[in-house]
Amino acid sequence: MSRLHLHSEEHLVHRIGWLRAAVLGANDGIVSTASLIVGVASAAAKSNDILVAGVAGLVAGAMSMAAGEYVSVSSQSDTERADLARERKELSENIAFEREELANIYVQRGVEHDLALKVADQLMAKDALGAHARDELGISEITTARPMQAALTSAATFSVGAALPILVVLLAPPDKLVLSVSIASLVFLGALGWVGAKAGGANPLTATLRVTFWGALAMALTAGVGAIFGTAV
Repeated sequence: MSRLHLHSEEHLVHRIGWLRAAVLGANDGIVSTASLIVGVASAAAKSNDILVAGVAGLVAGAMSMAAGEYVSVSSQSDTERADLARERKELSENIAFEREELANIYVQRGVEHDLALKVADQLMAKDALGAHARDELGISEITTARPMQAALTSAATFSVGAALPILVVLLAPPDKLVLSVSIASLVFLGALGWVGAKAGGANPLTATLRVTFWGALAMALTAGVGAIFGTAV
């Protein structure tokens, strides 16, 4: 006699909301602050000036990330609410059409029409709006926009990321500041890419190479700008 073996499956898609904001915030914090520090240091600025620039970049960047994420995700949330309100109105005015519409979605996925109608009936009997939101509009609990969560996550992770190159400024010898911040920041970025990829179930090597490449490019460009303008001044 065969036995049914049940096993639990752990999917990672539920992490997509906070993971995107966290990785973006920390990555931006490291890249922008390290680039700012490297650019200012390349202009032959004093250690105190470099430190002030880094801290100012941290505060300004964290606030910018929070505001940007909140506005962006709020726009998504407004659109979702408008679509749900429209769908709620359509369900109240023409439920037969909405039933057929939902069934056709299942038919397009390979379900026979009669069975699709039965599925639509059962789902709509339990939660008509939820069924249409999920299968017609693509809105689910996992992907629902959360503006405040995105804003706070981005600001917090940006601050943590930005604090790392600032810490290097405090510890590194003044004559090795540019090199120390650059190398340490690339290590931080590589570690972030690795951790973010593992948390999201992606390829760690690809994520690490991608994030370190763009970080190195940003720091190289700002170092060049700092050196040019510092020499000119």
